[in-house]
Amino acid sequence: MTDNSEPDSIPETVQTFDRISTGIRGLDTILNGGLIPERSYLVRGRPGTGKTILGLHYLTQGTEQSETSLFINLEETTADIEQNAAALGFDVENVHFLDLSPKSEFFAADQGYDIFESSEVERDPLVEKITEQVSTIEPDRVFVDPISQLRYLSTDQYQFRKQALSFMRLLGEAGATVLFTTQATEDAPDDDLQFMSDGMIELGYASTGRSISVPKFRGSATRSGDHAVKITDTGLAVYPELAPGDYEQEFVDEPISAGVPEVDQLLNGGLDRGTVTVISGPTGVGKTTTGTQFMKEAAGRGERSVMYLFEETTGTFMRRSEAVNIPVAEMRDRGTLTVEEIEALEISPQEFANMVRQEVEEQGAEIVMIDGIAGYKLALEGEEGELVSHLHSLGRYLKNMGVTVIMIEEITNITGEFQATDVGISYLADNIVFLRHLEVQGEMRKVIGVLKMRTSDFERTLRGFKITEHGITVGEPLTQLRGILSGTPEWTDESDTTDQ
Repeated sequence: MTDNSEPDSIPETVQTFDRISTGIRGLDTILNGGLIPERSYLVRGRPGTGKTILGLHYLTQGTEQSETSLFINLEETTADIEQNAAALGFDVENVHFLDLSPKSEFFAADQGYDIFESSEVERDPLVEKITEQVSTIEPDRVFVDPISQLRYLSTDQYQFRKQALSFMRLLGEAGATVLFTTQATEDAPDDDLQFMSDGMIELGYASTGRSISVPKFRGSATRSGDHAVKITDTGLAVYPELAPGDYEQEFVDEPISAGVPEVDQLLNGGLDRGTVTVISGPTGVGKTTTGTQFMKEAAGRGERSVMYLFEETTGTFMRRSEAVNIPVAEMRDRGTLTVEEIEALEISPQEFANMVRQEVEEQGAEIVMIDGIAGYKLALEGEEGELVSHLHSLGRYLKNMGVTVIMIEEITNITGEFQATDVGISYLADNIVFLRHLEVQGEMRKVIGVLKMRTSDFERTLRGFKITEHGITVGEPLTQLRGILSGTPEWTDESDTTDQ
């Protein structure tokens, strides 16, 4: 059973060796195409990290390709493995099993692994049984789970190392590609097994949740770092760290309109395609509506947009948008808008980046909106600084792909001292559009302005801003308004305050 959660997108790299798939697309991406045939790889990790599931992916991928797969189980019985595999949807009917677990028929029920003297290890029936099975079926793929169980047949570390090395050599000489797991403990480390392997895949935990890494891989470069992994009801899903430099797409460098002439004037024609824009402001000022307005205009051009809601429900967003003349329901029906509501602490940053990639690479999304940054930090697993780094990588990837990015950032100050964005976010933005509440002569008003545009000039005035049942309305420049940035706005000519 192959994991289809990761798009086919292995970067173009010179590959010296042919590769075989692990059955997990994201892991194949990390391995630069897959495993090198006829070599041995250690899969290590604490209990419950998914080692056996990885082996099931690997073996069933082989049977799907008419290869011979052999599962040598030294701990769990075949019946238990088959039951667990069925629960995850793996078809192991064509997988060969060599059951050498303590409860198997090979061992006497009342004796277990201690029936042999240490002097008999090299000539015991266990080795003969393995040799017989390998010679009979000539496997292409072998999964040994866990090889560290052989320690129970050895009286010391030297004997275990010798036994394990002979075991691996036997499988290698048969032309098989071998994955073997280990259960390392403080009393029995697996450092010796690492030296016997051509590569190592490590399953564990990072600040962003479950992780997978490849600290060793002879003969080829791999993607470094801790990548995300999730155990699902269909097996393992692996989400590699996003490498923005591996992706690039040609696009037309042009401004995209908001469909509101005054907003376009502020932006010197609109937001430049392939840039990151932060729309900032306090609660209730109209940030999400402003961002959605760009999507409405894009839908009129037949372009596809996707919005990720981190801070409100889809239903609330739909009702608010329809009430201000943004037909999001129609846009969704026509396929020009996708709205995804992200559940708190359900996914890792890598999985979220993979969701975005699928929309861009498979569905052709040209505008991506993240609403909002504070919700992103709360909803995704990980430390805040690390999450901002992931967001930066995602932004770079989208820019390289020519996608226009809109990020909604809520500031805490409703009025008073001016604050453009949250600390640590502004450097991500090519453009910063800000909305503000103002209290002028006892009346609450809103204004819109542009603080930054890297790729073009922009209007350096403020304009009155309203959201009505007919949509967004923006007035003429408020040239008589002073003191916005100092937090004490004043009109220089009170006779000009009407209709602003």
